[in-house]
Amino acid sequence: MLRIIAALILLIAAPTARAQSAQANVDSLLAADRAFAAAAANAPTPADALAAMFDAEVIVPGGPALTIGRDAALALFRAAPAWQSGQVSWRPVRGGVSADGTQGFTYGYLAVTAGPAERRARKYLAYWVRRSEGWRVVAWRQVPHGAEGTPTAGMTAPSLPGFATAPDPTAVPRHQASLAAAEQAFSDRAQRVGLAAAFREYGRADAINLAAGGAAFVTGAEAISAGVDAGGATTSPVRWSTQRSVVASSGDLGVSLGVIRRNQPGTDGSPDAFSFFTIWRRDSPNGPWRYIAE
Repeated sequence: MLRIIAALILLIAAPTARAQSAQANVDSLLAADRAFAAAAANAPTPADALAAMFDAEVIVPGGPALTIGRDAALALFRAAPAWQSGQVSWRPVRGGVSADGTQGFTYGYLAVTAGPAERRARKYLAYWVRRSEGWRVVAWRQVPHGAEGTPTAGMTAPSLPGFATAPDPTAVPRHQASLAAAEQAFSDRAQRVGLAAAFREYGRADAINLAAGGAAFVTGAEAISAGVDAGGATTSPVRWSTQRSVVASSGDLGVSLGVIRRNQPGTDGSPDAFSFFTIWRRDSPNGPWRYIAE
């Protein structure tokens, strides 16, 4: 009888322990993001503030190709007026972590004090890896949102894994392959049913879109879908695939980066190719991938 009682206690306690561990991991990640933001006030330039948190292998989308590596990324920012002088500040509004505790993401609001006034208020999305020296950003994106005033949105409940596991580097290639396959299937599906339908099918209820919605984060696959293609097209004008990815060994969180290309050359002066950055989540190591932030 005592053995049965002990076993029941362990079964009851296990989910609580997993939740506490995941919460501790996301708290650690958010604390790191906030610490880098606090240190940014003393950085010589806004670009130097980014240098402190960027991983050596950081990837930044923007333009027709991915910018790869800290030096290349910083050169990109230092060439932009908003990042050459003044200050940068930011605050996260949500974080999420992988089941093995090694990777995570944050997103929130960012502001610069230099450059065109209408482009100073921004939103950002960061994907992090836990290195020996602490959390570091391996993929980062920021966009102006054009709204006046300072957003007052508070913290959103974190994205926590539904299970816990120890890190296993040998599992990473398999999970990278499955994530790339999901990204390809997403693009292929869009060719058959249109962008709006594909974004609805492949997104999560808590997914966010960075670029749309002004100061607000458009939330949920339904809302994101509505903003992608309101015309109801049943084919896609673009296609895309993964060029690089970073995926947790637990197989439940990863970031896919690549290039979106027009199916036909554009006639409106917009580029025929531009790079993308999408964070994916799944609820089990072998479940379906769904995007959670893009």
